[in-house]
Amino acid sequence: MALDLEAIKRRVAELSGDKSDQVQLWKPPIGTYLVRAFPWPEELLVDGMPFIERWQYYIGKTCFLSPKSQGKPDPIDEFLKKLWSSKDPADREQAKELSAKMKAYVPIIVRGQEDKGVQVWALTKPVNQRLLSFFVDEWVGDILSPTAGRDLKVTISASGKMYKGKPSLDTTVDAAPHPSPLSKDPEQAKKWLESTPNIDGMWKPLTYKEIEGVLTSWLAGDTVPSQEGGETRGAPAKDNLDALQSELKAEVAPAPKAEPKTKGKAEKAKADASKSAIDAAFDELNDMA
Repeated sequence: MALDLEAIKRRVAELSGDKSDQVQLWKPPIGTYLVRAFPWPEELLVDGMPFIERWQYYIGKTCFLSPKSQGKPDPIDEFLKKLWSSKDPADREQAKELSAKMKAYVPIIVRGQEDKGVQVWALTKPVNQRLLSFFVDEWVGDILSPTAGRDLKVTISASGKMYKGKPSLDTTVDAAPHPSPLSKDPEQAKKWLESTPNIDGMWKPLTYKEIEGVLTSWLAGDTVPSQEGGETRGAPAKDNLDALQSELKAEVAPAPKAEPKTKGKAEKAKADASKSAIDAAFDELNDMA
């Protein structure tokens, strides 16, 4: 049996209580933030891309990495090939639902929250496209450079739309027009650069049989364990997985529209003050020579 040295290192760290690989995802509420993104270690990047990209399956509330993206056998991918080869439009719709989704990740420091240390920003597709566009903009360039990158003004706002029963958010990103260092203290910048977490520590590795079990349970309509706690129920299906059970799909009633909560005066004043401080910081970056 071939030994997985990286897995052994992670287990040693777990047993010794080392939390250095723990991933702290940045999940900002509505507001405006000044953020500085910086590069991952070069050996972790592939195909010349600046962000780490991972293909993930989302089955109910269960999220796990696609083994195929790591060059391993993948039971879901095998099932997807059957769905895609079918001439039934319903099977193709199910294939779209089950297909792995790509998400990009970048380490960041949130200005004013430096005490939280290095956080990881999971980029939505529009934000990923926006950040990548900065690299090819001759007036911006490498926003990740520790010495001459750009701070980012990130604004999170309510979109007024619903997604899977929850209010969705819009994210806009602007790059400071002038370069600046990650930190004025070179030692602090070095510490942050050396503190990037192991991004793959976010997901529990699943074996081929475990993934096959998740897929089988979901297709049979059984509950599927959730990494967020609790269980989620899969879509109904025929007993035989090879029989593409599109005609038995359950109808899902649209989620009721959530009534927006009215912020109290004190909370609104606090949010306005925070936004004003960030706007002022961003204006200061604009005025830099």
